[in-house]
Amino acid sequence: MDLSELERDNTGRCRLNSPVPAVCRKEPCVLGVDEAGRGPVLGPMVYAICYCPKSRLADLEALKVADSKTLSESERDRLFAKMEEDGDFVGWALDVLSPNLISTSMLGRVKYNLNSLSHDTAAGLVQYALDQGVNVAQVFVDTVGMPETYQERLQKRFPGIEVTVKAKADALYPVVSAASICAKVARDQAVKNWQFVEKLQDLDTDYGSGYPNDPKTKAWLRKNVEPVFGFPQFVRFSWRTAQSILEKEAEGVLWEDLPTEDQEGQGRITSYFNEKPGDRPPLPHRYFQERGLESATSL
Repeated sequence: MDLSELERDNTGRCRLNSPVPAVCRKEPCVLGVDEAGRGPVLGPMVYAICYCPKSRLADLEALKVADSKTLSESERDRLFAKMEEDGDFVGWALDVLSPNLISTSMLGRVKYNLNSLSHDTAAGLVQYALDQGVNVAQVFVDTVGMPETYQERLQKRFPGIEVTVKAKADALYPVVSAASICAKVARDQAVKNWQFVEKLQDLDTDYGSGYPNDPKTKAWLRKNVEPVFGFPQFVRFSWRTAQSILEKEAEGVLWEDLPTEDQEGQGRITSYFNEKPGDRPPLPHRYFQERGLESATSL
C-alpha cells in the first residue's frame, strides 16, 4: 500500500483507493465499511470500504477474510496482498484521518465529536464509490453508536441502496471483514512509518499499543510532552489521557486577554477547553479589541 501522500503531509486527511474493477461498474455490488484505530491516543484513524459484485461474493469468502482484530499482522498483510491480486473483482478505498484533524475537530469552537466524524467519513466513502461508478446495491457497516439510528441516517442519504448496520459486522459479513483488513493494514503502516514534523531528539518509537490504558504508551507520552508546546502531532491531544499528562507535566498558562485581577493563579492549557459558560467574563467584539476601544463610563 502506497502511503507516500500521507508521509508528505500527515496533518489532515488522506484518501487512497484501488482502481475500480470493470465488473463492479456493470454488476450490482456489495460494499462493506469498517475502521481501524478509533480508540488509540496515538496515530491516525482509518476508515475503509471494500466492494465486489454480489455474484463474486463466494470468491471473496474463499480468501478466508476475517475480522482484522483476530488476525496477526502477517496474516492481514497476506490477505490484503491477495485482494490486490484479485483486483479484477475486488476494489477498496480508504480515508486516513490524522490525529491533528481528529483533535482539532473535537476541540473546535463548534464541537465535532468522534461519532459524527466517523459517520460522515463512512458516508463520504460510500458516496465516493458511487461517484467512481461502482454499482452499489447493498452496504454493510460495522456500527458506531446505536445501529438503528446510524442505519436510518445512512438509509435516508442513500435511499436506493439496501443498508445494514450491525455491531460486530466485521465478524458477520466477509465484505466488512475485508474492509477491516484494508483499514488495519493502512493504519499499521502509517504508524510504523510516521513522519514526525517535530525535530525530536532520541526519538523512541516503541510506543506500545497506542491505547490509553497501555503503561508503555503512557510512559511514551510523559517522555515526549514538551513543557510549552505540548505533544507531537502524532498524539490525539483531545484524549483524556493526553490532557491529564499535559496538566501534570506542561507549564502553566497565563491568559493575557484577561485583566490581572481576574487571574486566580496560573491555569493549565487544557482549562481553556473545559470552561463552562459564565466562567469567564464576555469579551468585547474583536472590532473594539483591535482598536483599543472601551465603553465610556463618563463624558
